Amino acid sequence: MRLVILADTHVPRRARRLPAQVWRSVEEADVVIHAGDWVEVSLLDELEARSSELIGVYGNNDGPELRARLPEIARAELDGLRFAVVHETGAAKGREQRCAAAFPDTDVLVFGHSHIPWDSLADNGLRLLNPGSPTDRRRQPHCTYLTALIADAELTDVRLHRL
Repeated sequence: MRLVILADTHVPRRARRLPAQVWRSVEEADVVIHAGDWVEVSLLDELEARSSELIGVYGNNDGPELRARLPEIARAELDGLRFAVVHETGAAKGREQRCAAAFPDTDVLVFGHSHIPWDSLADNGLRLLNPGSPTDRRRQPHCTYLTALIADAELTDVRLHRL
């Protein structure tokens, strides 16, 4: 199973559209995960139309239309792995411990908000992933997003793509 993991797209505030490379990845993926800050509902509509399966949450920059269609926290089981998706997890310091306590029955937690790519493992085995942003790099050297594979209930080939 092929995943594309996005967050903090901020379309059209930071960019008019997602980069072509992201759209190519979306169209090849089995599941697209978006961890919030879409900004405009039109991007949600387009991702729903162009992806096989979409799992998403709203972020702090998402208004009433997006909040009416998306949860604050999404949960899904994908090929035997338990995922949770949330926009914000708080400060980097202590993140693994906080998230492990808040999501005890989760294998992979996808989050956004910081625009900073993140891949770490909590003591209880929870994998934390933040794809950064494909449109707003802020203090990062590149705009980014993630792809990954799931095979036999294992997350493999997690790759950070620089744009």
